Amino acid sequence: MPLDDAVRLWSLLGFAHVGDDEVVFTQADVDALRGAQELVELGVLSPERQAALVRTWGRSYARLADWQTSLLATVAVESGADPDETVAALATEVIPRVEALQSYVWRRHLVSAGARRLATTDPTDLAAAPLTVGFVDIVGYTSRSKELTEDELVAWIEGFEDRTSELVAAHGGRIIKNIGDEVLFVADGAGSALDVALELCRRGDDPDDGFPQVRAGLAHGDVVRRLGDVYGETVNIAARLTSVARPGTVLVDRGAFEALTGRDGHDAADTHDAHPDLVFRRLRRLSVKGYARLAAWAVRVRER
Repeated sequence: MPLDDAVRLWSLLGFAHVGDDEVVFTQADVDALRGAQELVELGVLSPERQAALVRTWGRSYARLADWQTSLLATVAVESGADPDETVAALATEVIPRVEALQSYVWRRHLVSAGARRLATTDPTDLAAAPLTVGFVDIVGYTSRSKELTEDELVAWIEGFEDRTSELVAAHGGRIIKNIGDEVLFVADGAGSALDVALELCRRGDDPDDGFPQVRAGLAHGDVVRRLGDVYGETVNIAARLTSVARPGTVLVDRGAFEALTGRDGHDAADTHDAHPDLVFRRLRRLSVKGYARLAAWAVRVRER
């Protein structure tokens, strides 16, 4: 491999530049370069794909490693023993187990992702199958965060992320990423995504539930999928709807409305009977960034 290519991959992984006379590399680094080069030679990775993949690996594992070492350091301090010795001992015992679990989780997700990809009309088309994109945003996050200690804030956010992740997974959806006080998720069907959003809003409005009050926006349509993330107009619309939704409210776009009801979203007629279990209230055209007249509906469960 040309030296320039090796240096570039090192930088894409997020590692600092080192001098030529610094002893920092091991046989593992050589093996990694050889493996990367073999994937290129096999035609699996083009230079462009290789750069994107390596960059994503670097970012993801950097965050994971930072959290894991913080966890080890916390355990070491709580033990009351020498922190350096305790961290070293813990690392010896923990790292092999964590590495094995990480490989297991990756393989299981690989199987699931492969099954979803093969179920599309054209597995090579990144936007072949439409998805429902959802954003869930904590209401009053800034003011609330000022009232909490650092540990309390972390526990509050982790509780929000844990319960959201569990509910999304239970409905067959997938968390794409957490963005501060907001979660971005996708689902193959609009009904599943709406069930998630409505339940999260219900929990947030329950005074006896510690879940924070939230608001949500859903949009249904084609998306561009790349390296585990999603892009495109459908994602943008879902984000815009979330930004204008009232606390405890779920807003959906025209695509989601049509997927949920089977009705033409361009029809201006009353939509109170569009669904047997849901009530849709059509809003006045919204003016949000990038969209001067965005069609939207507020959705709630029909009372019996």
